[in-house]
Amino acid sequence: MKRFALSEVPIDVEPLHARLRRADAGACSSFEGWVRDHNDGRPVRGLRYEAYAGLAEAEGERILDEAMRRFALVEACCVHRVGELELGELAVWVGVSAAHRAATFDACRFIIDEVKLHVPIWKHERYADGDAQWLHPGAGDAGGTTR
Repeated sequence: MKRFALSEVPIDVEPLHARLRRADAGACSSFEGWVRDHNDGRPVRGLRYEAYAGLAEAEGERILDEAMRRFALVEACCVHRVGELELGELAVWVGVSAAHRAATFDACRFIIDEVKLHVPIWKHERYADGDAQWLHPGAGDAGGTTR
């Protein structure tokens, strides 16, 4: 079963969270990144995410596989939205489970940071003044939803 996915529809976190529940897991952590109303001091009215799907999914899987090994995780998954999103919508979800809590905290941060740096997902922000701008992975606040 894939650990990384792109979604054109709102993310349902309940089945994702249920996937993390395992008898060998003693802890679970998750991260949610939402579309906020500002970026770099500019009011944001909405945005669109676009991805190079095949490469994004492969790179996302690679990152999650690395996290599984590096943090001795029991399970990990990440879903990133693509398409049009409004303010307050869930743009990205990361969840992990492990034997101990410290690994889950560290793994969540690792996964979201690596996804924002390396997965080919681009954000097109629309601003209140009518302007718009593309933001790319690894360029400043690549995802706009997590910092």
